Amino acid sequence: FFSLSIMGRINVEQLPFFTKITTYVPYFIALVFSYCRVSVTNLINTLKGNSVSTETKEYGPLVKSFNCFFEKWMFSRIMDLFARPITGVPGAYIDVLIQTGEDNSINTRKLTRTGEVRKCLNLGSYNYLGFAENTGRCVDDVDNTMRTLGNSTCSTRLEMGTTVVHRELESLMCEFLGKEDCISFGMGYATNSTTIPVICGRGDLIISDMLNHASIVVGCRSSGASIKVFKHNDPKHLEQVVRKAIIEGQPRTNRPWKKILIVVEGIYSMEGEILCLPEVVEIKKRYNCYLYVDEAHSIGALGKTGRGVCEYWGVDTKEVDILMGTFTKSFSAAGGYIASSKDVIDTLRMNSFASASDISMPPPVAQQVISSLKIIMGKDGTDEGQKRLASLRRNTTYFRTKLQEYGFIIIGHPDSPVIPLMIIHPCKMPIFSRMCLEKNIAVVMASYPATEVELSRARFCVSAGHTIEDLDYALEVIKEIGDIINLRFEQNDPLFL
Repeated sequence: FFSLSIMGRINVEQLPFFTKITTYVPYFIALVFSYCRVSVTNLINTLKGNSVSTETKEYGPLVKSFNCFFEKWMFSRIMDLFARPITGVPGAYIDVLIQTGEDNSINTRKLTRTGEVRKCLNLGSYNYLGFAENTGRCVDDVDNTMRTLGNSTCSTRLEMGTTVVHRELESLMCEFLGKEDCISFGMGYATNSTTIPVICGRGDLIISDMLNHASIVVGCRSSGASIKVFKHNDPKHLEQVVRKAIIEGQPRTNRPWKKILIVVEGIYSMEGEILCLPEVVEIKKRYNCYLYVDEAHSIGALGKTGRGVCEYWGVDTKEVDILMGTFTKSFSAAGGYIASSKDVIDTLRMNSFASASDISMPPPVAQQVISSLKIIMGKDGTDEGQKRLASLRRNTTYFRTKLQEYGFIIIGHPDSPVIPLMIIHPCKMPIFSRMCLEKNIAVVMASYPATEVELSRARFCVSAGHTIEDLDYALEVIKEIGDIINLRFEQNDPLFL
């Protein structure tokens, strides 16, 4: 099992039987007790005459009953692990507002703040290049733009929402990526969910990685196109799906597809894996498909000069039809972009809901992207951008290598700044997170339904803002916690042979 982490991927089928049993049993016990408690509560309400009236029952439920059940009886038990409020700048360190639920019943599902503010080492934010700062050139430029253009355009891009900073940002991204044209959006999620429906429609086929982000899933479903999925980051299975789709054609009529769009991600944020781009490009060219690459986590974080997964693999950006990315990670801002041919971008400007109906990106946010992008490109006249990229690569390699040496199960690609540490057992997840917080380390946990039930994990995001001393402290704490809850393994551990 330990050797699987060296390979960078773990599947549920590869888990030992004992591990599966000890993972399922806590869920089963919690479900049984929760259902019993709900049943007894409903019975008591019925005897008291407080049950739901027959007239109300004639209508369909406003929300799914299982969702309410899961949130109340399962999620609420560990809700303190998620959505922890913060204050201040999410840099290498972050101020966390401490909460408690000791004075509240499980029925209230409410956490209250204690008033304590704890400074924690930040291993959860997507601040890859360390631009989340409150001092420096970026902040000064943003301040000047805010004084000149205000906080918001209060209009859509097609009306009065396009300013000089929006034009400069899109022109700079075209230069950075080597594309003809670019369009920016005020929200990263909407970049996928509102542009894919413009690109594809009825009679088209979208072939999507099974672990693509929710925004891609929403965009694909909203498009009206047929959707097929392929095994995660598996070019061989992708080719099988493409060939079968071309041979069979559209359902019922068997007519050829109008177009086939392959949708993948540069770095998969829950897995820490880097896209096998050269193989995917080869398949795309062989079968005359279009390729859409989501670079939300890879742009600015991969490649010698931060130009993303294309530069990392040495693939010309012209080989990718549509490059999508967000400004919320490496650029420490908000929003997203689509870079493609001029015809595609012109179509998106006129037809995308995010362009025609949504408020444009606030000018100060656009300026933050411009200033950070100029530093990355070296247009500021310094080598600060290269230093940040080198620091990110150093920290990524150091942190991942040390965790593996300590015997933790680490998945993902060695060069990915997203480093998932497998917790596996759900009972260990709240202990790990709470103990990290006690030691002043802020971490992000991921579990069902974001991952499979058996594959709970802690997801670390390394930043160029971290120092080796910061990472050494985190490693010692994680090592100590790993010993307490049995997360460290020997390579020849008999349980995982």
